[in-house]
Formats: sequence, C-alpha cells, structure tokens
Amino acid sequence: MLIDYKNVTVSHDDGDVVLDGVDFHAAEGEFIYIIGKVGSGKSSLLRTIYGELEIDEADKAMVFERDMTKIRRKEVQMLRRELGIIFQDFKLLTDRSVRRNLEFVLKATGWKKKDEIEKRIAEVLRDVKMEGVEDKMPHELSGGEQQRIAIARSLLNSPKVILADEPTGNLDPETADNIMGLFRDISATGTAVIVTTHNIAMLGKFHGVVYQCKDGKLTEVTADYAEK
Repeated sequence: MLIDYKNVTVSHDDGDVVLDGVDFHAAEGEFIYIIGKVGSGKSSLLRTIYGELEIDEADKAMVFERDMTKIRRKEVQMLRRELGIIFQDFKLLTDRSVRRNLEFVLKATGWKKKDEIEKRIAEVLRDVKMEGVEDKMPHELSGGEQQRIAIARSLLNSPKVILADEPTGNLDPETADNIMGLFRDISATGTAVIVTTHNIAMLGKFHGVVYQCKDGKLTEVTADYAEK
C-alpha cells in the first residue's frame, strides 16, 4: 500500500479540525477522486500526504512506509521526490522556457549530467504529447498546454503517486477531458493518481475510486458513481 491512513484527524494550520476519522488508501496504479465542496477538506488531505500539513492524531498515517505523524522536515524533502504534485494554476516559472522549467526541477533533485537531463526532459514531454515546445515560454502556451507541462514536470522523477489538486479547474471542457484521459493513461503505467475535483461529470467518463469530503468526514462513495 502506497498510502495507508486509518482514523486520521486532519486539521487546518490554526488547529481547527476539518476531517475526522479519515480512512484513506492508495495502491499502485489506482485512479482516485476526492470530491466535495470548497472548504470540505480535499486540499487539506492532500497537504498531509506531501507533508505540508502535520498530522497530530491517527491510528495509522503511512505514506511510502513513512509515518507522517513522526516525519522530520529533512525527510519531507525526500518524500516529495517520490510524489508528483499538480495544482490548478500550473505554477510554472514564468521567466524561463519549458526546458528551463523542467531542468530546474531535475537539478534541484540531484540530476547533474547534461545528457541525462536532456534525455529525461524529452521523455516526459513525449509522454504528455508536448514534443517540440522546449524553447517556448509559458505565456506562449494555452492553459491546457501549460497543464500538460505541469504534468510532465510531475513525472520527471518517476513518482509513485501523483497528487492533482483541481487540475482542470481553469480549463474548458474538451481540454479538461484530454487532461483527465492523460491521468488515466499515467495510472495504467502503475503510478497512483489522486485527483480532487468539483467536476462530477468527470467521474462518469473516467471511472475510479471515489471518496467524498462532507460534514467533516471522508467516505468512499464509488458505488454511487459506478453507473453514472
């Protein structure tokens, strides 16, 4: 099990509890949705997985066999190298090209050889069908193209899990479908993909395990969307 949460309490930075008694699990190659209204705890749950939000109470809170109730700050950086994290607003560095955006991440995570860096950049751009844009600046790309680059960036270090927080929130429906199809393709390679979304229509097009944040609880509701 890549992520194994049992009876976890998720609190905001100010200490207010947003989710209580959380049981959540992710295995290799799973495609998982987390749905719920704004403020229901979706993003906070993701933040506990990548170590930005501390977990104080839990029977079990394991991510890649690391105990998230005891993890040290220096261990968080190592943990994040095994995760791909994608946001609604892309978070590309606007002052540098696509190549330099991807190169920055590789160098920051210990890659040193130029030929290996160039090879890996070419591989992830091919994976997201964005070959030939290496020298373009982010503002020269559409929103969907920028999100594909953000996905390419998340793939650079071959993550075990991709966390995507409202990744289609700023995209038109057709582009959003294309992005979700790409996520499904990625999950088929063995990487678990966890997506928070308001777009309930996606659940019927791209089936997966569905969890719902509601009234301070996280509940698996996959069966409710299996035929929709």
